[in-house]
Amino acid sequence: MGPGKTRQLLTDHFRCPEGFENAPPADLSPESGCSWSDPDAMCNGQLFSGPLAAIMADTLKAAHRRVRKKGLTDQLSFDAAEFIDYLRCERYVANSTQGNKSRLITNSAVRKIYYGARPILPLGLRRQFQKIYLSGWEKVRFPNWPVDRTVERVFEQLLVSAMKSRNVDRVPFVWFWPDGVRSCSIMTHDVETTSGVSFCPQLMDLNDSFGIKASFQIVPEERYAVPSSLLENIRKRGFEVNIHDLNHDGGLFANRAEFLRRAELINSYRQQYGAEGFRSAILYHNVDWYDALDFSYDMSIPNVARLDPQPGGCCTVLPFFIGKILELPVTATQDYSLFNILHDYSIRLWKEQISLIQEDCGLISFIVHPDYIISAGARRIYVELLAHLSNLRSKGDLWMALPRDVAAWWRLRHEMNLVNAGGSWCIDGKGSERARIAYAVLQNDKITYQIDPTSK
Repeated sequence: MGPGKTRQLLTDHFRCPEGFENAPPADLSPESGCSWSDPDAMCNGQLFSGPLAAIMADTLKAAHRRVRKKGLTDQLSFDAAEFIDYLRCERYVANSTQGNKSRLITNSAVRKIYYGARPILPLGLRRQFQKIYLSGWEKVRFPNWPVDRTVERVFEQLLVSAMKSRNVDRVPFVWFWPDGVRSCSIMTHDVETTSGVSFCPQLMDLNDSFGIKASFQIVPEERYAVPSSLLENIRKRGFEVNIHDLNHDGGLFANRAEFLRRAELINSYRQQYGAEGFRSAILYHNVDWYDALDFSYDMSIPNVARLDPQPGGCCTVLPFFIGKILELPVTATQDYSLFNILHDYSIRLWKEQISLIQEDCGLISFIVHPDYIISAGARRIYVELLAHLSNLRSKGDLWMALPRDVAAWWRLRHEMNLVNAGGSWCIDGKGSERARIAYAVLQNDKITYQIDPTSK
């Protein structure tokens, strides 16, 4: 990833005025707590401290050695891009000295045995296996639990540096969400079993009782029959149909050749179902293979993956591009994990995650399986969640949207530009009628956001 591209980091993320990204870096003295030209100082400084410093130290040093020393500007831009890529694409996992790296399932034989037997394993046995497999999850130091926002902190530090270098304390940018709402939420339903298929109509009734639409991720092969009437009913009622893996056997990313074979079938189902989004089974993913998937967006990467078989986490609460695919990260704990691993039949954790994500104006993304909320107790918790989200929306704090609408907005925003017309800022680009101008304000080395309610 070359310097020319990485200098676009700020404009790509904030959609601030063109040319701002080329500002010379600030003089990052030791007092600033972050020295970009010194990986050791960075790891012990304000930006990368504590658990992240221990994990990232070797990675940052290796990245720094690869940078050709053509001046601090190139070092800053190149390093920042690589750090963000390491975080969002979980490349730090390979350098982690923590126990969570050993959790990554690499033995295809073990995986095949478990997922082959999984449909007939009693729930109690599955829970016991998962409890052993995930033991020690609460001791993992990074990513941060229950929400990791490290990428947002990196972008803010970059913006602070650029603003100081230009001696400005306000920078206009295109606000993250349409109509000036504070944050966004999507509800998604992964359908895993025949029981889940049967419960889909009732689940849509629950959602509709709160005016909240959702996407249903359908497994195309082997798990259950997929009647055309199911897909038609989902779409007719204003919900969304997406593809959920191929057959949910846990083997999609077992090897490259098999992945390519399955990807071709998955892409054909995308056309058949009219789907725009994809989610893999068990949230397994390999971002370096995503170029074979013909989808607008993916929803397979957790923000923090402590309770998932594949360790890591993208450390961001905002969508981001992986090549041509837009990633909508999973930022809230799955219902299965909440009920069966944490044994928590409440929305306390979900409310905490919602609050933390809203602090960074992020995407609140849920996975609630129709298969696991059939019981009265689980259904009651889901209704409480819907009521809480509906209340936030009524206050104007939340945009509840289908994943395809979020992906469409994020792509539109990515092409918008701020232009100065007669001394006033305005937003140029398709969809700008719903966009709002916001200001990043620098106070005491901290960034706060202010939305201009009159902007269009």
